[in-house]
Amino acid sequence: MWKKSHSIVTKEVTKEQMWKLFADVNNWHIWDNGIEFAKMEGKFEKGNHFILRPKGGPSVKVKLLETTENKHFLDVTHFPLAKMFDDHLFEETADGLRITNTITVKGFLGFLWIKIVAQKIVDGLPNDMQDQIKAASKL
Repeated sequence: MWKKSHSIVTKEVTKEQMWKLFADVNNWHIWDNGIEFAKMEGKFEKGNHFILRPKGGPSVKVKLLETTENKHFLDVTHFPLAKMFDDHLFEETADGLRITNTITVKGFLGFLWIKIVAQKIVDGLPNDMQDQIKAASKL
């Protein structure tokens, strides 16, 4: 198993703004320059899924495993012989909102999917999270 996290603390947004940003899956392409599109029918809730196409890559199905409104969501993407979990946590602290994103890869071919997909996501987290905060602050 491979696991990497990045956290940021900010006073620029609330957990409600961050939740609203992520729950609107069909508009992720507006603030996420790394994807062509994300499309979901129905609600942003446990058991539902969406289709995401990263720029330059194939479409993937992403399933929501856990959702706690304004606090946490966990999703999974299945690759051949591996799974990638993407965990988002929003915690209020005395210093502001702590936003934590954790990427976990499990499976026999996990090493391959880390190299092809996961490491690039992790490397981009600091900038991506700043973009998310900027976009959420307008909501």
